[in-house]
Amino acid sequence: MNIRIIPRLDIKGPNLVKGIHLEGLRVLGKPEAFAKFYYEAGADELIYQDVVASLYDRNSLQDIISRTAKEIFIPLTVGGGIRTLDDIKNVLRAGADKVSINTSAIKKPQFIRDAALKFGSSTIVVAIEAIKQQDGNYFAFIDNGREATGIEVVDWACRVEELGAGEIVITSVDREGTGIGFDVNLVKMIADKVTIPVIAHGGAGKKEDLLEVLKKGNASAVSIASILHYGILSKDFTDNSFNQEGNTDFLRSGKLVSTVEPTTIKKIKMYLYKNNIDVRMITTE
Repeated sequence: MNIRIIPRLDIKGPNLVKGIHLEGLRVLGKPEAFAKFYYEAGADELIYQDVVASLYDRNSLQDIISRTAKEIFIPLTVGGGIRTLDDIKNVLRAGADKVSINTSAIKKPQFIRDAALKFGSSTIVVAIEAIKQQDGNYFAFIDNGREATGIEVVDWACRVEELGAGEIVITSVDREGTGIGFDVNLVKMIADKVTIPVIAHGGAGKKEDLLEVLKKGNASAVSIASILHYGILSKDFTDNSFNQEGNTDFLRSGKLVSTVEPTTIKKIKMYLYKNNIDVRMITTE
């Protein structure tokens, strides 16, 4: 099967945001505009994540999902604040193809099984936010990396598969937004223990990082943000209408995270293809 390149769009309120270690969120623009751009550029799927949904006990993405679903025709996964089967139904009805759950999955593992039985395993993605401890072990966190659970991540990944999840997104909170590369060891530990697809997320700073986590980490897909977002900030789909909330100083400054080398989906796919990674090829930028 082809390796999937999946842009991740973190959303707070009406805005696309980006942080480091899932914190310090900076406003980048309108998520719908970025989503359409990535779809036209050859993305295989998209992930929408409401990064404050668990904190505020809600998911507010339905309007954004509906607007996005009218413009793109690739799978859309939506996460953040999904607690009930009705929440899943509403998000799917709005236009999502899959849902990503983390906090609710850990607090009530039976929710994974119930959701998979009702909507199908292929619809249920479990997100695992991992932080490496001083002793070298990795533990799962919830609420966008804010709250410890004391659960070891590989054990949890195996449990998630047993409960019926169709995919796992593994995020290295330590690496997220830094551009220093994926935690390949973390991804490999999980990918080698489960049979369902594992999506690597957190730390990509250059296209070589993707090749490494695919070859050495055995990931089935990569979810990336900074190396794509920062490359298109200069394009003409940002304006002053999205500054209803959040820190827009970063957008105005034009400064990038120094460890990130912006690129495009086309360049990533061409690079992976030349290095013997099967990808869905595209003909336009």
